[in-house]
Amino acid sequence: MALSAALLPEFDQEMANTRKTLERVPDDKFDWKPHPKSMTVRQLTTHLVLFPSWMVDTLNKDSFDYAPLEGEGYKPPALNSRKDLLETFDRDVAQARKALEGASDAQLMATWSLLAGGKTIFAMPRIAVLRGMVMNHMIHHRAQLGVYLRLNDLPVPAIYGPSADEQA
Repeated sequence: MALSAALLPEFDQEMANTRKTLERVPDDKFDWKPHPKSMTVRQLTTHLVLFPSWMVDTLNKDSFDYAPLEGEGYKPPALNSRKDLLETFDRDVAQARKALEGASDAQLMATWSLLAGGKTIFAMPRIAVLRGMVMNHMIHHRAQLGVYLRLNDLPVPAIYGPSADEQA
């Protein structure tokens, strides 16, 4: 079995669970945050929505410099409503799935690097980037969003089993 084929069921499950969580975010809570050091709902959900596009970039490029010495650094798009979040997420999930479906084992084992100002922050096989820095990172922030939902007395979706609000 190809590595990409082995990753696709997990990809599909985690993207569906992430979408289910994003669907719960009301537009009137975008500026809320639980603590001065925390991200706002807008910042957190925008970060969460962008993970599929990171997967596409990881598969199609050899590196990413988020703070290049020349030119502008990385700036996330302005997503100001649940509609914007879901449209961006759905578009990028479709592109990420297509890129993952087409990825060869050799491509997944090739090294990908994250750079800042031309300096390597880390370099590892693409498959490790996809699992650790994309999928697991997304799952971490999805859980964080679940806490934000709970703190606002909004229903937390069942993800890997029942939640206090849903019996799966």
